[in-house]
Amino acid sequence: MAYGLSLRRTAATALVIAVVVVHGCVANRVAELIVEFSAPHPMPPRIEVAFVREMEPSPPPAVAAPAPPPPRPRRERQVAVPAAPAASAMPPEPAPAEPVREPLPEVPAPVVAAASAAPEPAASAPAFEWPASTRLSYVLTGNYRGEIHGSAQVEWVRVGLHYEVHLDVIVGLSFMPLLSRHMTSEGELTPAGLAPLRYDEESKVGFGERRRATMVFETGAVVLANGQRRERWPGVQDTASQFVQLTYLFTNQPQLLTPGSVVEMPLALPRRVDRWVYDVLDTETLDTPFGALEGVHLRPRPLARRGSDLSAEIWFAPSLHYLPVRIRIQQDDETYIDLMIKRKPQLAAQ
Repeated sequence: MAYGLSLRRTAATALVIAVVVVHGCVANRVAELIVEFSAPHPMPPRIEVAFVREMEPSPPPAVAAPAPPPPRPRRERQVAVPAAPAASAMPPEPAPAEPVREPLPEVPAPVVAAASAAPEPAASAPAFEWPASTRLSYVLTGNYRGEIHGSAQVEWVRVGLHYEVHLDVIVGLSFMPLLSRHMTSEGELTPAGLAPLRYDEESKVGFGERRRATMVFETGAVVLANGQRRERWPGVQDTASQFVQLTYLFTNQPQLLTPGSVVEMPLALPRRVDRWVYDVLDTETLDTPFGALEGVHLRPRPLARRGSDLSAEIWFAPSLHYLPVRIRIQQDDETYIDLMIKRKPQLAAQ
């Protein structure tokens, strides 16, 4: 009997110890989460948008073309009439007839760009208009210390002349990711496209600490994540905004997507600013859950990258307003993710 009582007391004591240990671990984890989420520089709040319809594939939109120059007026030349003999040798003659005017062949007028006026668009091609807020959803595959699976989203949000671009990548389950990375660009819309003002990036691996990086775009400089200042090159973009800026360029200049062409873009990364060069490759047929899509493949030329800087190969679909339907983001030969669109793009009401 005494032995049984002692056994029950031992079991009860062990249970109490186990509960204390578990509660202690939970309390420590909650404390860690509180510390993580009370960081002095949290990710900026997002503009919330309701996506209510889907984009249907269609032929590429028409591009505004300059009006042809007006025809040049016809020129006329005078045909000289032979002069009369001297008055001392011959009697006076009547006055000579009017010069005979013969038309010259019509000569094409040279095309001269007018500095004071922009070319008028063709009647069938309306001027470019920024699209409504759009969400692209992707299936994620890749390699990060082994084969990985997950999901990703790119959201383009526009309110007036203010924009936000969000790129969210989750490896593993959405409620318990093995790795997550969130990238946000915000700025203004200009006649030359996107003008970023701020870029934020947050990464987290498993139960590790969140790592943050922020860049600020000033009038003449880019302030990198480490506080260093670099010259702000005209048209510079960040990791998230580059996708939408390329869509803007291709919508207005589809000839840029001719195989063999080169597309250049200054790109600000958290650690430096570089001029990225993309080679335009062939058009490829991509299999998607909603049918085959034609995508034009762009590949960046190799750079001497350092640390965790990323490069991105991109496939743009002309039938979906040149949106990126496949993105392969690579850190090194053993670390990459491949995003393939999994549903038609979702659109906001406006």
